[in-house]
Amino acid sequence: MQPKKSLLLVVAILLIDQISKIYVKTNFQLEESVTVFSWFKIYFIENEGAAWGTKLSDLLPLSERMAKLILTLFRILAIAGIGYWLWDILKKNANTTLVTAVSLIFAGAVGNIIDSLFYGLLFDHSYGQVATFLAGEHYDGLFYGKVVDMLYFPMIDSQWPEWMPGLGGDRFRFFAPVFNIADTAISTGVGILLVFNKRAFGKKPAQNA
Repeated sequence: MQPKKSLLLVVAILLIDQISKIYVKTNFQLEESVTVFSWFKIYFIENEGAAWGTKLSDLLPLSERMAKLILTLFRILAIAGIGYWLWDILKKNANTTLVTAVSLIFAGAVGNIIDSLFYGLLFDHSYGQVATFLAGEHYDGLFYGKVVDMLYFPMIDSQWPEWMPGLGGDRFRFFAPVFNIADTAISTGVGILLVFNKRAFGKKPAQNA
């Protein structure tokens, strides 16, 4: 893949990701939802932690703000590493599968770090109100923004049968996670590397002179 195509892919994902997040942030209150189909909803939540809402403070003896700062700084370092990897494989003219996968991962990581770095400064809060872009009173500072998630696919939302031991009557949902376009890009990129591992990391066929 040519560098221009890789750049175009990254920019396209970033634009779609940020436009969708800003739209939801400025049109939905926190935890407000709209049903698109029975199995798909736009459901606005904010993620203060890592994947699946996990908080570093739940795993280590740290305050929530310190854990959030460490996580944001770690994401910045990870993006720098992924960016260098992308630049290196483009320079080496790696195959399209590998470049596409790394481009997707890089774009998704950048999309989410934008939220973590800047959204605290760009918006006011969404509790019981629709947030305002470039509001006079922001909800937090640099490095302390929350990641906006909105894509929710409750394909099955039911209850376990009463006769099931230990689970009878409990709510059962498949697929429960709420995510965003950036998360989708990262998952797709990782999926490509896992499924097409040999193609991604195999040697490029020699071209005839």
